[in-house]
Amino acid sequence: MARLRKKACIALFLFTLFIFGTMMGLRTLKPSDGFSDLAPGLGLLPMIGGRMDRRSVSQDVVSSPGQVRAKVVLSNSGPEGTIFYDVHIFYSVWYGNPSMDGKYMHWDHVLVPHWDPKIAASYPKGRHMPPEDIGSSFYPDLGPYSSRDPDVLESHMEQIGAAAAGVLVLSWYPPGLADDNGEPTEDLVPAVLDAAHRHNLKVAFHLQPYRGRSDHSVHDNIKYIVDRYGDHGAFYKFTSSTGNILPLFYIYDSYLTPPENWSDLLHPTGSHSLRGTAYDSVFIALIVEERHKHDILAGGFDGMYTYFASNGFSFGSSHQNWIAVKAFCDGNNLLFIPSAGPGYIDTAVRPWNNHNTRNRVNGRYYETALQAALNVRPEIVTITSFNEWHEGTQIERAVPKKTVTRLYLDYQPHQPEHYLELTRRWVEQFNKEKETWLM
Repeated sequence: MARLRKKACIALFLFTLFIFGTMMGLRTLKPSDGFSDLAPGLGLLPMIGGRMDRRSVSQDVVSSPGQVRAKVVLSNSGPEGTIFYDVHIFYSVWYGNPSMDGKYMHWDHVLVPHWDPKIAASYPKGRHMPPEDIGSSFYPDLGPYSSRDPDVLESHMEQIGAAAAGVLVLSWYPPGLADDNGEPTEDLVPAVLDAAHRHNLKVAFHLQPYRGRSDHSVHDNIKYIVDRYGDHGAFYKFTSSTGNILPLFYIYDSYLTPPENWSDLLHPTGSHSLRGTAYDSVFIALIVEERHKHDILAGGFDGMYTYFASNGFSFGSSHQNWIAVKAFCDGNNLLFIPSAGPGYIDTAVRPWNNHNTRNRVNGRYYETALQAALNVRPEIVTITSFNEWHEGTQIERAVPKKTVTRLYLDYQPHQPEHYLELTRRWVEQFNKEKETWLM
């Protein structure tokens, strides 16, 4: 009898340990309602092909004179319905390696110190040493590549096309400028446009913050981009309900510029307004804090996006807030563009930031984010990201990798294409659902 009681106790202990381990593994998934928003059986959906071109039209759209409050996208597919232009994916070209660039760029990312010296003292310093040690928790199938490599560009366009995302949103700095860990890449834009065009993809621009960025400099940036690239076949243009066909720009960290300054650029009566000119466009601001939605409206923007793939990191990136933000946007004739990502881990470059890690859970985190985006019935969905390897948000192919000093994360038990395939499945579901929203 005592032996049976002992076995029962051991079995209960092991069962409790299993439940505890499972809960800890899921703790970084983060949505308060877990997987409850996932459409039943959606993970088993077959591929759906052959979409017809179509235009989705929102109701109650009012455009003020001289200003575009674009609430409608030309929601259509590429050739044979293989890609969809209402899904945009963030894309970076800041990577370099010795064979193409004479040195590694970004793969050798510095370990960013914490702003509190006392906390910073507890973490390693220095920078990564490619090719075995790179600034990412995952390892790319293409290795530590150069964004200037034509074969890499071709592979990237193939992968984005395989994911069915029709628009890549290119991180952009003005000529001669770059982020703190890279070098200028504006000269790469023509090659990106050409490669995208070969694959029937479109390119939108993601204006990055740079020293001295202001409403005046952004005015010049828009003119430069439109004059230089506006006639290219791959240059993305948004079609509004009023029939206006305009470029669309995402403005990262838009909150760094006061709304009254943006108003000078984006309101019809602004001192150097782009409205009603040859450079009028659809301008999408970043919402981080809740108060930013009012600043975005006051600044004259046409909509807002959330970017960050870490659910709960900010007000804007928290899935539970998206319904309220969408309602605010609908009430003020703005686009709301939620950003979904497959997970988040940036501890390879910010070793102190583990609390913002979001476990991929073999794709379930991504599906939860995508379903949260679909629940608000957006005109456009953005994917963060195709290849932001530092923050572990990439859907680009990754492979298992172990070195003397590093054990990289990977997509196993799935194949390197897992997140491309998941993206396609949900993109097709998004477009299928949009058809029902319009009925």
